[in-house]
Amino acid sequence: MRLTYNENVGDVLFVTLRKTENVSYEHHGDITLIKDGDEVIGLNIFKAADNLSLENADISDYETMVPRINELLQKNGLETIEFDLTPKFIVGKVVEKEAHPDADKLNVTKVDVGTEVLQIVCGAPNVDTEQKVVVARVGAVMPGGLYIKPSTLRGVDSNGMICSKKELNLKDDGVKGIYVLDGSYSVGQPFPVG
Repeated sequence: MRLTYNENVGDVLFVTLRKTENVSYEHHGDITLIKDGDEVIGLNIFKAADNLSLENADISDYETMVPRINELLQKNGLETIEFDLTPKFIVGKVVEKEAHPDADKLNVTKVDVGTEVLQIVCGAPNVDTEQKVVVARVGAVMPGGLYIKPSTLRGVDSNGMICSKKELNLKDDGVKGIYVLDGSYSVGQPFPVG
């Protein structure tokens, strides 16, 4: 889930649960449901400052914002949305790296994110074992709008993405490949992405 508030486009809170190409819209007063078939994949909440009491609110505090959003949905006769509040960007450690069996420029990695070890196919030239990296878990919405979902790359399952600075919308330092973190980060620590 990603929340974006921009009062310059009409006091709208954008709630992105996931991205898809096939969307439809249902308008319910100040709320627009964005749907893929019957599934709600996003919301546009108009007059958000008043409808959600946003004065001095921190929209990155999902534990506060999710109940407010659901209360507004209920008040408008709509079903509440189940939000996955687990951090989607997290510090991981590459514990294993092997060449992809069917692609010269890809590697199959195992990345420890604290609560599990994820298999992630990575094409970055600088990925290596023992590195601390930023992992976008399944369900993450990248700053550029890409929705991270389980995928299969050339026959190998991949469950997440090891991120570059560019993908995280951070200042590019000219390093080609993934963002390798320094030792001050801990495995499993949420990584703030704005």
